[in-house]
Amino acid sequence: MSLALRATHRRGASRLSSTPVRLLRTLVLGATGALCSLGALTQAHAADAYPAKPIRWIVPYAAGGGSDFLARTIGQGLSARIGQPVVVDNKPGGNTAIAASETARAAPDGYTVLSADNGTMVFNPALYKSLAYNPKDLAPVTLLGRFPMILVVGPGSPARTVQDFIAQARKPGGLNYGSAGAGSPHHLAMELLKVEAGLTLTHAPYKGAAPALSDVAAGQVPAMMVDYAAGAGFIKGGKVRPLAVANATRLPQLPDVPTFAEVGLKNVEAAALVGMVVPAATPPEVIARLNRDVVAAIREPGVNKRMVDFGVEPVGNTPAQYGELLKNESARWTRLIRELNITLD
Repeated sequence: MSLALRATHRRGASRLSSTPVRLLRTLVLGATGALCSLGALTQAHAADAYPAKPIRWIVPYAAGGGSDFLARTIGQGLSARIGQPVVVDNKPGGNTAIAASETARAAPDGYTVLSADNGTMVFNPALYKSLAYNPKDLAPVTLLGRFPMILVVGPGSPARTVQDFIAQARKPGGLNYGSAGAGSPHHLAMELLKVEAGLTLTHAPYKGAAPALSDVAAGQVPAMMVDYAAGAGFIKGGKVRPLAVANATRLPQLPDVPTFAEVGLKNVEAAALVGMVVPAATPPEVIARLNRDVVAAIREPGVNKRMVDFGVEPVGNTPAQYGELLKNESARWTRLIRELNITLD
């Protein structure tokens, strides 16, 4: 065979041998594309079919509190919209860590949701050196509502205004204050006031807002921060006196009580923020559907009125808006917690 023929033979053989490779590559790419398309269709179908069974709504507190009220009130409206039961499951303990851990480990299918407050998503990571869960394992759905904090004193207190209280707390020895518990929004709101106003305050933690309020009313503890939902009975009954609200605007339930901003303390804003979160791997399509139905339930006139009457500021925002709020709140409160060296370990 001549040199020219041998060269031609080699080129032909090379083309023949490369043909199966190119064919295999085409088949693999086509199969991959088909699988991706199938995955997208499966996710879309899951979102369209969702919800097809009852939703379990975990609350990290015992029945009867603000988070429990929100879950049961909004849950009724949500159930009516989706045609499925919404089962509230109270899992108190571990400063919300027990419920948060269980939710983070649950199947990411939208059928297990958690009421998460500041403690769960913002305070705990700064207060504890180690946690049984990571907030990054929980994806935001929506902020359900806000419980703005209110500074209250007992009826026998000489402080008639927030200015009077500040003057008292700046005297040598300062004042004691109660809270619903170490690491609670009530505790940290008072610490924020202490820093912003330059006060001398000593913390006396209680196991819940009710016993703390009882001691404030009895004059055993001079003051505390409390949300309206927990303190309404004491405030309406004249057992404690509200001096200022840690909110951007006055509360509709307390129109005569000024904000801290009105007395020159614009940075004293604090509230218990209760939102809904799900396992982080939950498909975006399912989160979007869940968000749509929960927000619609919050905006129903009957549900909305019940929330306002209870002392909650209804919200209902997007997952992105709630996520951004958590990011900003984490930066703000982590800085305060570390400056004051507050730990719960």
